[in-house]
Amino acid sequence: MVKERLISLDVFRGLTILLMTIVNNPGDWGHVFPPLLHSEWHGCTLTDLVFPFFIFIMGVAVPLAMPDKIYDDTTFNKILVRSLRMFCLGIFFNYFGKIQLFNLDGILLLVGRLLITIAVGYALMGNFSSKLKNILAVSILLIYLILAYSGIEAYQDVRLPGVLQRIAIVYFVISLLYLKTSQRTQIITGIALLLGYWAIMTLIPVPGIGEPNLDKATNLASWLDSILLKGHMYHGTVTWDPEGILSTIPSIVNGIIGLLIGQLLQLKINKNNIVLKMAGAGIALIIGGLVWNLVFPINKSLWTSSYVLYTTGLATTFFSILYYVIDITDYKKGFKLFLIWGVNPMIVFFASQIIPQALVMIQFQNPKNPEKQINLLSYLYEFGIAPFFSNPMTASLAGALTYVTIWTLILWVFYKNKLIFKV
Repeated sequence: MVKERLISLDVFRGLTILLMTIVNNPGDWGHVFPPLLHSEWHGCTLTDLVFPFFIFIMGVAVPLAMPDKIYDDTTFNKILVRSLRMFCLGIFFNYFGKIQLFNLDGILLLVGRLLITIAVGYALMGNFSSKLKNILAVSILLIYLILAYSGIEAYQDVRLPGVLQRIAIVYFVISLLYLKTSQRTQIITGIALLLGYWAIMTLIPVPGIGEPNLDKATNLASWLDSILLKGHMYHGTVTWDPEGILSTIPSIVNGIIGLLIGQLLQLKINKNNIVLKMAGAGIALIIGGLVWNLVFPINKSLWTSSYVLYTTGLATTFFSILYYVIDITDYKKGFKLFLIWGVNPMIVFFASQIIPQALVMIQFQNPKNPEKQINLLSYLYEFGIAPFFSNPMTASLAGALTYVTIWTLILWVFYKNKLIFKV
């Protein structure tokens, strides 16, 4: 069977990565429109949709990438090495700002870090033999772990979990589920994971704290992170991680639901019927999430079961609209921007994590206050963008959109030259 590439899925992916770039790169973190920030705790903003949408899209893509559903040692190794490469890329983001080289500092240290970044990026995204990919990914992962637990001060609080790490784990699990199980088993697995996570979080007492609860820093997921990830969590000092261990379990279901939608797209039935089934499923999931929210609040940091249903419901519904408009009615005008973002998400994901950190390392005298230093990222915003806006939130958004514009030009060049970066 020939692999099918859906333009609507590429567009959906592009829209999602573009939104991620906007919310991760405001001109001023102190002045951001509320929808472009994560919820403080319970609730769901526009920003809280980005991560689960990525996982859903990945789930949809799995059956399209492996239409023959052949499981053998070669296929397993491809899945494993891809997962390891994504996992290692994700961890590197957390190491970049901590790399120390022979007591270097300033520009020389930055150059050293960028050279290491290029080397790691090439090792994890380069096109090598399967064996060499395995060796490089495993070796890099071992180096990460050795540095994290070596006692070296620079790395003793480096964060190990992260967005790409969770995506890698979910990809590995759902790919094997797709190849080794029936859709019925996949549905049962998804239901069991959501109900099991709900039971674990709401029925099991928290050791050393007491009654089960969903409060920040005192819930069971937080307790487990504080035991198994001590010193290596978000910001290094908190007692929980938004991409922690226990909360990764329900995120697998975002991928499973995407997996089911991807298999629905492969059915030899009228495409209009597929759209109706997708839209119906999406609305049902949204309603299910809102109902479950009454007893198990929608929460991105805890990745609650209600959050899974609600976000996959929105993703399924939105994707059904894109699929109908783009792939059924063949209306593609106005979607090119999102398409060029959607076919090359990995390079944006990787470089967008590194570039801001690199710009912050370049510091010089502040023209407004000669007694203080200013980094290049702040300088470009404060002197090149902010002065043109009276509203600081609008200025902050303009900073993000400027960054998006630069990336759009880069991705357009890649698209025109058919350059696609994959793990």
